[in-house]
Parts: sequence; structure tokens; C-alpha cells
Amino acid sequence: MDTDYTGSDKPRVQTAARTVEILKHVARQRGAGISAKQISDDLLIPRQVVYHLIHTLVETDMLRKIGGSSYALGFGVAAIADGFKRQLTAPGMMAELAEQAAKITGETAYIVGWIDGEIVVMATATGTAPIRAGEIAQGTTGDAHARASGKMLLSMAHPSERDQYLSKHELRKRTQNTILDVEVLKRELAQTRERGFAFENEEYAPGLSCLAVPIGKMPSQMVLGLSAPSERFNQNLDRYVERLKDIAKR
Repeated sequence: MDTDYTGSDKPRVQTAARTVEILKHVARQRGAGISAKQISDDLLIPRQVVYHLIHTLVETDMLRKIGGSSYALGFGVAAIADGFKRQLTAPGMMAELAEQAAKITGETAYIVGWIDGEIVVMATATGTAPIRAGEIAQGTTGDAHARASGKMLLSMAHPSERDQYLSKHELRKRTQNTILDVEVLKRELAQTRERGFAFENEEYAPGLSCLAVPIGKMPSQMVLGLSAPSERFNQNLDRYVERLKDIAKR
């Protein structure tokens, strides 16, 4: 067994970590799968190791071979995806993260993620500050271009997924600061992905500004965000980013 005890931030079992990375890399592909050679090149894992792990994944139905030399997700992944979706929508799991953020920052916090091609508010928690943003209702969708959470999720999406979303959703004017030009928005999304967090200054609602960070590693399907009165938001942006990232990476 490959075991790595060299640092607290590194996976302790290298074989398990590599197996997970292969599965995630295959899941990110568009079209007719990916070859073992390409996986090896992309992930910088020795080719023989990749072949060995892929063989195990095929045997356990987590991958399937297609087109002679390419691999795609196997039907065994469906059980994991179904379980994840059930657990993801459990109120306790989402509410706990939002409540932690609200308690630590004092601001109204929320969890937003992709569900069936829509960007959806999954949970919210009210802040403790005397003057604060109101809660965004669970299940709220739309206007992702004007929300920090929407920008963060769109910045991490595959270009085809992003473009499909934007083609179905008008860049509606919410305030004087709302971005209404698709090309301008795409440039901001590129900057957002590089920066690792998203923010908006009174683009969704006058007097309020918002911040969002990915939950877990990028690219992620969920983000943790907060809303605050703009003056307090601008004064505390760096602190808010640090606090949200700390919660979201756990």
C-alpha cells in the first residue's frame, strides 16, 4: 500500500488519492471518454499505475471501457451520485455550513449550488449584526449574473455548461451596477476563477454586496456565500474571504 505521511495536507494513502483523482478527471470529460495515456499525462501519474487502477475501477463497475481504448464513468457511479444528491439536499447538512458562516462573520450566509442545470439557493442563515441583509429564500433561482454565488459557480463550470445557462437566462437589470453584456460577464468570470472567490457590489440589490467561495476544491458544484451592507462589506472583505474559505475547505 502506498502511504504518504509527509505532510498533514497530503492524502495519507496515495493509491486511494490517485484513484479518486482518476474518477474525478474522467467525470470532467465531455464526449467519448478519455484514454489511459491521456489520464497519465494530465494527472502526472505513471502510466502503469494508471492502467492498474483503471483495471480495478472497471472490475468494480466504477469505469467502463468504450471505443477500444477510452474510458467513461461506469454504472456503479450512479449509486454514489444518487446518494450524494439525497444527502446534499438534507436540510441539516446545508444549514450547518450556512449557520457556521453566519455565526463567525455576523452576516447573512447561504449555500448555493447546481441542481438540474439551475443555480439554486439550498440553505440560508440570518446574520447577528443589528443591520444586516435579509435571508434569500431557499429554492431561489435566476439572476446568477448579478449574484456572487452565481458568478462563482459559472466561473467553475465547463464553457459549454456556462454558455447553455446564459443562453437560457436573460442578463436582467437588477441595479445600475448589474452587468448586462455577456462578453463583459465572461471576462469577469475568468478573473473570478483565477482569483478563487467572487464578489459583487450592489449588482443584485442596492445597498448590499455579496461574496462567495467554492465549497471544497475547485471546480466545485457548490459555494458558500454571504451578504452584507456595502459599507461594512467593503471594510471587512479580506476578513470575510478568509473566514468563508476556512469554513468551506473543511
